[in-house]
Amino acid sequence: MPVHHVMERVAPVGNNPLGTFLPLILLVVVFYFLLIRPQRKRQQEQLQMQNSLTPGARVMTTTGLFGTVVGLEDDDVILEIAPGVETRWVKAAIGRVVVPVEDAADDETDSVQPVAEEGVQKDAHEDIQKNKGEPVIETPEDGDAKDSSTKQS
Repeated sequence: MPVHHVMERVAPVGNNPLGTFLPLILLVVVFYFLLIRPQRKRQQEQLQMQNSLTPGARVMTTTGLFGTVVGLEDDDVILEIAPGVETRWVKAAIGRVVVPVEDAADDETDSVQPVAEEGVQKDAHEDIQKNKGEPVIETPEDGDAKDSSTKQS
């Protein structure tokens, strides 16, 4: 069988436009569902939170400053960061509304500690009391002993 007859039976691969663009189309769809759509949802939630601010709400700015909302003016928020100290921020700078933690939840987390951790905390507390606040530096008793942190393998 001549070679030119075999080539006529094989369908040309490069002429199918769907096969060429299908990976690109799938990539765009994956990016939309994994990156673009969740980001838009977060932006909408952030905008809704910023528009629902009321005086008296405890908030944290995007820079980590905590304050209490004392007033709202157009796109501005007036925060009281200390008694008598008020600053003006744009609403977009409000990162989240801080929810007060209940005292009951604090008591539960403070009382639940592993036994080993309590022993370490007790030893550290005793060392600080002995040295009146100065840290304890332990050295090997044998002067020729090498520090394992500087050991090269």
